Amino acid sequence: MTASSGPRTGAPRSVGALSTAETRIPPPYRMHTERLTIRCWEPRDAPLLADALGSSLEHLRPWMPWAHDEPTPLDEKVELLRRFRGMFDLGQDFVYGLFDREESEVVGGTGLHTRIGPEALEIGYWLRSSRVGAGLAREATAALTTVAFRVCGVDRVEIRIDPANRRSLRVPRSLGFTEEGTLRRRLPSGPDGAPRDMVVFTLFRDELDRLPAALVPEAFDAAGRLMTV
Repeated sequence: MTASSGPRTGAPRSVGALSTAETRIPPPYRMHTERLTIRCWEPRDAPLLADALGSSLEHLRPWMPWAHDEPTPLDEKVELLRRFRGMFDLGQDFVYGLFDREESEVVGGTGLHTRIGPEALEIGYWLRSSRVGAGLAREATAALTTVAFRVCGVDRVEIRIDPANRRSLRVPRSLGFTEEGTLRRRLPSGPDGAPRDMVVFTLFRDELDRLPAALVPEAFDAAGRLMTV
C-alpha cells in the first residue's frame, strides 16, 4: 500500500494545487486491463467499497492511517465518493476505484494525484486483503503510469511508500521506477502519533519504455469514447 488513494485521501493540499491541476490534460474516466476495470468512483459504489474495507481493515491499518477511522456509515461513504467524483470532473484530483472486470467487486483503490506539482502525478494504491499477491497493484500501476505520460503529458510519475511495507515496494521496482531515496518522517502519522518515513520512486517520460507493453490499458473518456493511449 502506498501513502495515498485511500477513502480519506484525494483532496489537493492547497488552492495553488487546484490552479496547476486544472491546466493538466485529464486522464481517462475508465480503463480496462486484462483483469481490472479502473474507473472514477460513483456514489452507487459505496456498498462495494464498504465490503472491501470491512473485510480488510487488519490488513490496511498498518499502512493507511485513514483505515483507523473505519468502519464509517454508508452515507458518509456516499458523500466521500461524491467528492471524489466532483474533484475528478473539475480536474482537481483523480481518484479511481479498482474493480474486477465485471464490476461486481471492489478490488481496491488507486489514483493519479496532483499534489506534487504541475509536471508530475503521484500514484497511490491499496488492495483488499483477499486480492493481495496476485499482481493487481502492479497491473493497475502500469496502466496509470502509461496514461499519466501518454494522455496527461506529465514529465514525472512518483510513488511514495513506507519502507516497512516490503510487498508494496515490489510494485515500482518491478516496473522500472528509480528509487530516489528515503525521506524521514514525511508520511502522515499512524495511530501512535509518530510520522513515518517514506521511500520515493520516480519514473520520467523518456523512461516509459521500461514498462511492459502488454500492460497498456484500453481507455475511455467521460463520454465513453475510446481514447488513444
